[in-house]
Amino acid sequence: MRIAVDAMGGDHAPEEIVRGALDGLAFLGENDELVLVGREDDIRRFLPESGLPPRVRIIHAPEVIEMDDSPVEALKAKRNSSLGVMAKLASEKQLDAVISAGNTGAFVAACQLKMRTVGSVQRPGIAVVLPSFSGPLTVCDVGANVAPKPTHLLQYAQMASAYAECVLKIKNPRVGLISIGGEDIKGNPLVKRTNELMRKDTSIRFIGNVEGREVFSGACEVAVSDGFVGNVVLKLTEGLATGLLRIISREVHQLSPEMAQRLEPVFQEIWRKHDYSEYGGAPLLGVDGTCIICHGSSDHRAIKNAVRISVEFIRTELNKVIASRLTEIPDDE
Repeated sequence: MRIAVDAMGGDHAPEEIVRGALDGLAFLGENDELVLVGREDDIRRFLPESGLPPRVRIIHAPEVIEMDDSPVEALKAKRNSSLGVMAKLASEKQLDAVISAGNTGAFVAACQLKMRTVGSVQRPGIAVVLPSFSGPLTVCDVGANVAPKPTHLLQYAQMASAYAECVLKIKNPRVGLISIGGEDIKGNPLVKRTNELMRKDTSIRFIGNVEGREVFSGACEVAVSDGFVGNVVLKLTEGLATGLLRIISREVHQLSPEMAQRLEPVFQEIWRKHDYSEYGGAPLLGVDGTCIICHGSSDHRAIKNAVRISVEFIRTELNKVIASRLTEIPDDE
């Protein structure tokens, strides 16, 4: 397999990105290849003194799409950007997986424009894994599609269920539809119609609507929403988890420095379990290939784990599983 990493994407590029990508070599087989895409001179500055390691090559891409660039306009204006080059090569089957911590909108747009969809997928969705009180929770979509149709959400449930089973090893995951109430009659027209479609679909283990307070309580292993709500849930969760851990740590230190020192390993373990770096990145489910979207502030650990996730994605042949599980969409949808 050939795993490509956008060396120029992210707040800490290229140093942390190159370091993490090289660490990710540990997950590749002897016949696999790691490809660093970006400005070659910048990439080489952060290679080992011995030079380019075995199984690694560089593809020069002179242009960079910045975080504040307009996604579609930047892709048109910067055709030789690392994101554009990666997506093009993936569409030509010269790469098996592409990874970036750069401009999310541009990365998603590049993959959607260049790479075909799997089977009968109508719109790809971003699936992110979040820690809950009972284990990993897959939320889809968290930003790719802010104005979906009910059929899109149904397919997100099917694809995210396959991801949870194949990559996270969760057998027959429960699927919940994020809404403002647990009853089937609650929610906006999108949620109500989606609920009806999911109730009829036997390919997923649908448990019904779940409220925001239930999402992390262990009610389900897969939570489905439109991209707007999903992105709010994601960002709120990140901020709340970080804030709570800091407050607890500060209060314990003020109460008893000695106790705080004894509890330090506990704090570190809790932080590790709730650190996005442990999950690497979020796959764009539904594209014909492997596309892993990383947090903009990703460090080398996050990139290393993104390589690991992409390898698991490919080895489990997740796209074949997704294609086989997609059910026929009603004509009126």
